[in-house]
Amino acid sequence: MKYRLLIIPIIFLLVMMSEIPAQEKSGESVTKIVMLGTGNPNPDPEHSGCSVAIVVNDVPYIVDFGPGVVRQATAMSPRYGGSIEGLAAKNIKRAFLTHLHSDHTTGYPDLILTPWVMGRDEPLEVYGPEGIISMTENILEAYEEDIRYRLYGLQPANNQGWRVNAHEITEGEIYEDNNVKVEAFLVKHGSWPNAYGYRFATPDKVIVLSGDTAPCENIEKYSNGADVLIHEVYYKKGWDKYNDFWKNYHSANHTSTYELGELANKINPGLIILYHTLYWGGTDKTILDEIAEIYDGKVVVGSDLSVY
Repeated sequence: MKYRLLIIPIIFLLVMMSEIPAQEKSGESVTKIVMLGTGNPNPDPEHSGCSVAIVVNDVPYIVDFGPGVVRQATAMSPRYGGSIEGLAAKNIKRAFLTHLHSDHTTGYPDLILTPWVMGRDEPLEVYGPEGIISMTENILEAYEEDIRYRLYGLQPANNQGWRVNAHEITEGEIYEDNNVKVEAFLVKHGSWPNAYGYRFATPDKVIVLSGDTAPCENIEKYSNGADVLIHEVYYKKGWDKYNDFWKNYHSANHTSTYELGELANKINPGLIILYHTLYWGGTDKTILDEIAEIYDGKVVVGSDLSVY
């Protein structure tokens, strides 16, 4: 009798475990952050153009599209030795833009055309500030002969994957599907009237991306409760060496190590990933050391193709 009583709960436990999704049983996260490019306007060969992929249940959501965005993404796909199937070029179907500066947008034609050439068979959905529709129309006009030849030439492509549905956004919730809810919020980037940051809520993470910004209330507001804050930064000791003009310019457009440390103390995220890093003679270590003078939480300097 004792053995029979023991067998029943064991069988019940096995049945219950069989109903738990594999990701829950293993503790594996359904959300991955891939730093496609951590650079800035300077053409640094070690830091590609600014871009981040948030991959949820193997569905990619691209934030910003600096130079080389598609090549960086596909480097993480199985075809090129990576392990993230969602970053195969044809799977890139949704993208979000923080602002229209060239170092965040010169990969846009690549994002439109290359995944189509590689088999994307539905329009790209793009969300961004005022001006994204005009930029999209002009890119498609610039490449109309290429598109025409691919549609009607010797190797005809599908007639959907080159198309783009561009959406001009305002603050608030701008996108939702089974994987993510995305909120946009205005940030302070010099005199830009419509530069944005984004808050992604996934099944297991809240991720906030600052875009390019000086310290502002919205970053603090939307970063509360975040598991991961992906934030731009500049090296304060490097800034100290500039003349007054450039000091004023950069302090109005970007965030110093010390300012980021002060923000982090207020919101205390699980992890801060630095990107769009302005080194100005500093190193990963010296930048982290400056932040550590203010904040003792977990901070990493994002590197191209790092995964979190």
